[in-house]
Amino acid sequence: MGDEPTPPEDQPPHADDGLDYARAAARAASKAPGGTPAKRRGGPPSDADRRRTRRTGGGGSGAHPNERDPQLIEGLVERMVISHGWEVDLRVQQVFGRWAEIVGAEVADHCKPETLVDGKLVVRTDATAWATQLKLMAPTLVRRLNEDLGNGTVTIIDVLGPHLPSWKRGPRSVRDGRGPRDTYG
Repeated sequence: MGDEPTPPEDQPPHADDGLDYARAAARAASKAPGGTPAKRRGGPPSDADRRRTRRTGGGGSGAHPNERDPQLIEGLVERMVISHGWEVDLRVQQVFGRWAEIVGAEVADHCKPETLVDGKLVVRTDATAWATQLKLMAPTLVRRLNEDLGNGTVTIIDVLGPHLPSWKRGPRSVRDGRGPRDTYG
């Protein structure tokens, strides 16, 4: 027991993991001419550290994921939609794009959605008979749209008839007249 060497007073005792040898070799290499200087710990960053950080565009690469790593398109698009506030616009376009699938092919042939603002869906029909039919189907359509697109997306459906010509001006108009009453049934 008395034959173990005692370490000098300025060095810590030897550890079996070999890190003390690695540290000693690094110190010796940094003191040798042409060697690279040892990294500083703590304190403000040096000018060389600032240049290195600027060149690499941040903290550099490492074992942990960061924003410079390859990303999936789905995640990037989702972040862009959220950051720009496009969730509502995408829901509106989803209603317009899937209209025939949601309401059925026959109904979709005779009516088209125009706007969806604050839960109010405005639908234009090509005949007044289809406008009446769609008004009767409105509660069912609201339920079906909310099932597909999320609860509260559509709260009310406003059904408009076809675009009709105005008889307010022109050769066949009469001042203070009642206008065409039964022309379009």
